[in-house]
Amino acid sequence: LQDKPLHEVLDLKGRLRASREELFEALSTERLSPTHRFVADEILQHIEQIEQRIARMDQYLLDGLQPWQAQLNLLQTLPGIDQIGAAMLLVEIGADMDAFGSAERLASWVGICPGNNESAGKRKSGRIRRGNAWVRRLLCEFAQAAARTRCAFKDKFQALAIRKGHRKSVVALAHKILRTVYAMLSSGTHYQDRVVDYEALNVARNAPRWLKMLSKHGFIATPAAA
Repeated sequence: LQDKPLHEVLDLKGRLRASREELFEALSTERLSPTHRFVADEILQHIEQIEQRIARMDQYLLDGLQPWQAQLNLLQTLPGIDQIGAAMLLVEIGADMDAFGSAERLASWVGICPGNNESAGKRKSGRIRRGNAWVRRLLCEFAQAAARTRCAFKDKFQALAIRKGHRKSVVALAHKILRTVYAMLSSGTHYQDRVVDYEALNVARNAPRWLKMLSKHGFIATPAAA
């Protein structure tokens, strides 16, 4: 940090609320002494070391899941689930859904099913059961991410939030995502959204690169120059 130009330091601001102008003013002031710079540099190096360790752990996890690469790719077609999230979920629940027998049993094992305590048509309790807290946390993260995408899950979340509020809606959406995961792993089919054609979006996004590589390796004839 001490040897980097100021504009490079500002590029590292990430998601800080302060604007580049505010950061520039703070870093340009005489109050930022050599001691401050030394401490900031040590903190930055510590963060970079942690990020490198996380990257090594992530790669170790992905290497161990090579035999289940097909299921790993399958889960990533679901909105809200990235590569590492899919890997962590696969490690916890496995790829063989026959071990659970039904989506309901899987949800019960995870503990994402709301309790059913009703009397005279009135619900008294909606607490979720005990289960796998790690999977519940993952599913809730997926739900919050999916609620911010252009998909049917977003519409479902918005409809639930009106009646249940934010937190209960996240749990309800997490439950729906888990049931969808069960269906996908059981049938071996990728996610198909009723609102957005993700397959078409994926093709549109990657087609230029695919065509370039096919042409490079001779699968597509390159037109001769006139």
